[in-house]
Amino acid sequence: MTEESQRDKLKQHFARRVTTQARLIIETWQRASSEAKLSPTLRAELLDTVEKLTKYARRFEMEKYDLAAQSVLESLESWPSTGEASSDVRSRLDAAVEALSLCTLRRADQHQEEPPRTLVRMPIFLALNNQETAHRIARQMEFFGFRAQTFTSATELLRECAERRPETIVIDVNFGTEPQSGIAAVEQVQAHYDAPIPILYLSEEDGSIETRLRASRSGGEEFFYPAIDPGQLIEKIERYTHANPAEPYRVLVLDDSRAQAKFMENTLNRAGMTPHVITDPMQIITALEDFSPEIILLDMYMPGCTGMEVARVIRQQDSFHSVPIIYLSAEDDVGKQLHAMSLGGDDFLTKPIDPKHLIATLHNRGRRARSLLALMVRDSLTGLYNHTHTLHLLDNEISRARANGQPLTYVILDLDNFKQINGQYGHSMGDRVLRSLSLFLKQRLRKTDHIGRYGGEEFALVLPDTRPSDARTVLNEIRERFGALLHPAGDSDFRVTFSAGLTGWDGESAQQTCDRAEQALAEAKQGGRNRVVVL
Repeated sequence: MTEESQRDKLKQHFARRVTTQARLIIETWQRASSEAKLSPTLRAELLDTVEKLTKYARRFEMEKYDLAAQSVLESLESWPSTGEASSDVRSRLDAAVEALSLCTLRRADQHQEEPPRTLVRMPIFLALNNQETAHRIARQMEFFGFRAQTFTSATELLRECAERRPETIVIDVNFGTEPQSGIAAVEQVQAHYDAPIPILYLSEEDGSIETRLRASRSGGEEFFYPAIDPGQLIEKIERYTHANPAEPYRVLVLDDSRAQAKFMENTLNRAGMTPHVITDPMQIITALEDFSPEIILLDMYMPGCTGMEVARVIRQQDSFHSVPIIYLSAEDDVGKQLHAMSLGGDDFLTKPIDPKHLIATLHNRGRRARSLLALMVRDSLTGLYNHTHTLHLLDNEISRARANGQPLTYVILDLDNFKQINGQYGHSMGDRVLRSLSLFLKQRLRKTDHIGRYGGEEFALVLPDTRPSDARTVLNEIRERFGALLHPAGDSDFRVTFSAGLTGWDGESAQQTCDRAEQALAEAKQGGRNRVVVL
């Protein structure tokens, strides 16, 4: 081995060592950032890992890592000794760790226009003239898992937006000193990005159509006149963030031509959808049960049967009665196309199929199908599953737990003294509390968990692959955090707590599981409320 190759090998070894240390900092910060306060233990752990990275980076002459580590260290040192920091300090540390994460990317990733992010979330920028309101909203947002950064001037906002893209901007229409200066600032920000940033405008004085049009043209998704309270605003922010990205559409393709089926599969994959392709119509029942498609593409003419006959069979099953069926065929006779759709189809695409036309059709049909399904299975106030569908999901998870031998936990929780809230603050405030708890649960539970509104102020949780002891730990953490949240009501704020009863599935029926959870909830209420009881 030559001297040069030895140096290269040593350099690679040192680079891996430094990268490993940097990733350790990133992982530690991700654990720490989920807490409202930075505990002394985590603070000491972070400081130790950053100091080690600085030492390694300087020893091995890796300047990029050294600079990133220094930025993290400076931000960390500005964290107050009390353990609780402002949103600005958090945002600076977020940005410093994010810069460090970019150093750890593989060389191939570093040339991407938008490299993959190690941190979970981009920040949400608050540009409000009333700084007290801005900081209040930022504190509220932290309870819901959002990271907010406040600004005092348009210049500061523009400078920060030039360095990193926010997930959403909440801004006063007149942010600054001039009329519509907030909109003017946003127009400059949007010019830097190909894809527009979602903007939520607030206005206390100007709700004219001229102002609204300019705001909309600059990427304004919402316009609040007069401005709304923090609780309602956070509900809107959640809609425009990527905390819960939409699942790809599940598309079942039945086409007896293998070449055509492969073309469809590749087209759907490129569009970010999840295809399941079969070429034998006799496999349709199995495919429906195993794949549970949201959209079905059927070839019109196949050996042994037609697409119309398959559509009739699909429509005979209640669970697939509303799933869109789109025919694929070279048939250009409009009369035959209409006849085919009268037998269970929803649309007709003529071969050869234009991929852009196909994807546009699937998106339109998919959105409408999901909207209709949501009306049937979701509660209109909270957007959570309704009572009937929650019990259906419990049945499904019991079947899965029985087949896989995995644990399953069922929870019923109830807001404490909710009638008093309605009586003292009004039903609209009560509705806002229900929506806040639903958002709180969605932010803190897994995507595989099912959250439903059981009725009134009661909620039900179906937690697959979860032991009751683990569920109790999670529920107690959520209970404590939600109990600390302030709900604004005019000139005063109030807090709300909840009680929960949970039980693990023990091989019995869904009804018996529900009964035991309700018994646990009753014990929590009788025991003084604001607690979690396990049976």
